[in-house]
Amino acid sequence: MFSFFSKKNKVTDISWLGIDMHSHILPGIDDGSPDVATSLRFVKSLQELGFDQLICTPHIYKELYPNTTETISSARVALQSAMDKDNIAVKLSAGAEYMIDQDFNLEEQLCPLDQKHLLIEMSYLNESPNISKTIFDIEIKGYQPVLAHPERYTFYFKDRSRLKRFKEKGCLLQLNLLSVLGYYGRDVKQLAEILLKEKMYDFAGTDLHHDKHLSTLTNAVVSGKLYDLIGRYDFKNQEIFKPIYA
Repeated sequence: MFSFFSKKNKVTDISWLGIDMHSHILPGIDDGSPDVATSLRFVKSLQELGFDQLICTPHIYKELYPNTTETISSARVALQSAMDKDNIAVKLSAGAEYMIDQDFNLEEQLCPLDQKHLLIEMSYLNESPNISKTIFDIEIKGYQPVLAHPERYTFYFKDRSRLKRFKEKGCLLQLNLLSVLGYYGRDVKQLAEILLKEKMYDFAGTDLHHDKHLSTLTNAVVSGKLYDLIGRYDFKNQEIFKPIYA
């Protein structure tokens, strides 16, 4: 089992990461939380695990989830209102996770994670034909692209050279926390471990969609297993995204 350090001191929360910068917990706008009540329960659970800031990232994928700045803002306001009524002090903001396909349009109003970073994804089966140009175009637009869960793309299992070139071009990489737990399968776990050893990742996120994700994450955190695996990796979540509320 891959680990960065010994298991002498058990850490049973996730305050070492602190900020979740990838989740699907806004109510009713993609394949994540279906309603405000579920979203509120997710927020409370993430807070109990040790997160104090959540950047929600609903899909923008015109074929399935044609979200806009308006739909995302409306869902965020609805969740924030419910949090305020329950006196939940977690800091909540929203960006989006953009599918890079023929419908991706940089001329539309964008939903970045903050003022600078834009979260992007591809199909798990085939690399987007225009991904290199899109990364370049995003940077020309003034944003730094963040590629979500590169360990889950099957076309990189045997050839990581493209990921290295993306990094060289300024694209950042985000790990799904469940990947190192084997949730998505052995191949995904192995690639995540390799990318961690090579210091390729910049951020980590839950990519939380539903209760099974939450249960797996919770068990790994409270048992100390997740910290044992990656707790001392130099993720930049707090360094980069804390200024949102500074």
